Amino acid sequence: MVSSKDVAKYAGVSQTTVSRVLNTPELVKPKTLKKVMEAIEQLNYVPNDIARSLVQQKTGIITLISGPLHNPFFVDTTTEIVNYANARGYKVNVYFGTEDNLETIYNSVLETKVDAIILSSIRYTDPLFYKLEKLEIPFIMFNRKHQENRHFVEIDNIEAGFLATNHLVTLGHTDLCWIGGPHEMSTFFGRYEGFKKALVEASIDINTVPTFFTNTSKGDIKGVFEELLLLSPRPTAICAATDAIAIEILNQCLEQGFNIPNDFNVIGIDNVELSKHRSISLTTVGIKSEKNLGFLAIEKLFDVMEKKSACIQQTESVKLFPRNTTGKKMN
Repeated sequence: MVSSKDVAKYAGVSQTTVSRVLNTPELVKPKTLKKVMEAIEQLNYVPNDIARSLVQQKTGIITLISGPLHNPFFVDTTTEIVNYANARGYKVNVYFGTEDNLETIYNSVLETKVDAIILSSIRYTDPLFYKLEKLEIPFIMFNRKHQENRHFVEIDNIEAGFLATNHLVTLGHTDLCWIGGPHEMSTFFGRYEGFKKALVEASIDINTVPTFFTNTSKGDIKGVFEELLLLSPRPTAICAATDAIAIEILNQCLEQGFNIPNDFNVIGIDNVELSKHRSISLTTVGIKSEKNLGFLAIEKLFDVMEKKSACIQQTESVKLFPRNTTGKKMN
């Protein structure tokens, strides 16, 4: 089996130089780099990742704890995170968390040596936060924030809820309803606070507005929609806490023969790629810059890993993206 020592001898350089070429090629002179790379190719040398990690005290692995894949937000963000990390030479262990399996995932992650952790599935008061800080592992949360108000990249969730609701009110809708998720997650709590704020400004009594809190699964959302159809008066506009919820509501509406937006206005929050598809064209609220939140978070995580930043506290501004699922209230 070819070793780095063999490569060094073939190229006429030291073993240290071979190590530099493998780990920090930008610091090696072009002529030397070419010689070593040619030796690697000629000898068909394959670097031993395990050996390198022992020398560097690094694993070359980042763990991602994402939310469930039935939510297109997590499809988008996982793709961006994995692609960015891979381009930086890191592998990514990905876990898709739900309320049912979070503790099992946490235990698995804490038992594995990794260089950093990026996570979205974390509760507002989750004790995992303190465990991660004690372990001194670089970590960052995205789309979620802990009560300690550190290590996060999020959108302005209160403003997002406000803009979504205010848009419906401006279109003349006063019979609204809210469909959200568990308030143990900062995202859902913040967006609901924004929803309430918009109602107050519009002089709509929150006590008269139907609100539904789901586990965000398709089955649960279908059940909520069936309840919604029994309401009197029936809401003319549905404010969903996420695009994933809104898209499933659109599906339920179409399955039962309703017209969007004439029978129901539907608005979401997140501005996922699927929402932009012409066949869906969902009105939503998202990051003003239209950058992917997962991409922004993994960039910041590398800043922490490279000690460019000690603590990230980033809240992205949001704006409305009006499309085809909202319109003026029909008389």
